[in-house]
Amino acid sequence: MSAPLSLDEEARLYTTMPNGKNTRSLATLYGIVVALDYLERAYVRDSVTAAEYSPACTRLLSQYKTMLKLVSDDVTSIEQFMSRYRMDHPAALHRLKVGVPATVEHSSEAGPETGKWVAETTQSFITFMDAIKLRLRAKDQLHPILQELVTGYARFKGSKDWEGRSKMVGWYVITLNGMKASEEITEEQSRQLMFDVDHAYAEFFRSLS
Repeated sequence: MSAPLSLDEEARLYTTMPNGKNTRSLATLYGIVVALDYLERAYVRDSVTAAEYSPACTRLLSQYKTMLKLVSDDVTSIEQFMSRYRMDHPAALHRLKVGVPATVEHSSEAGPETGKWVAETTQSFITFMDAIKLRLRAKDQLHPILQELVTGYARFKGSKDWEGRSKMVGWYVITLNGMKASEEITEEQSRQLMFDVDHAYAEFFRSLS
């Protein structure tokens, strides 16, 4: 016979640790879909700029892909997930199916390869900025990430005239290449690098729109 239910006891969504992790993962996925829907609608209403929208959308899409792998045993498709929880978020669903921000989908430099390059370069930006925020300072930590970003830049027509690209190349060729693998950039250099990459990020999306 089960124990009587206490009205003073907090209701729990799960009783075991594995169930708890899975429930939290599903809740996170739910939150990502809702956030993406709000972002899409805000962009359509011009409540956010393309420079604000693109990185935020790319990050949400990346988080979605990560979470979907974690709950793959329970979620066979995003449509099934949204139907199960009665989610009415068509804007988010469209964006998740397309897989890239609207700025990429409707880029003036049309073509599937260009869309792929924009998504990859955007991810390189995010990875590099996250590395700086995590206080990675050594050359052997920053150099390969920045190399990937600079390589991605080179794919775009006219990018050699972008101020942001020249600054990133300068950090890569002049600053980091001149250091030993174990050497670290200073705190002042780190702040300047973050400032430069943030501006390059915004310029990148302005140039493609």
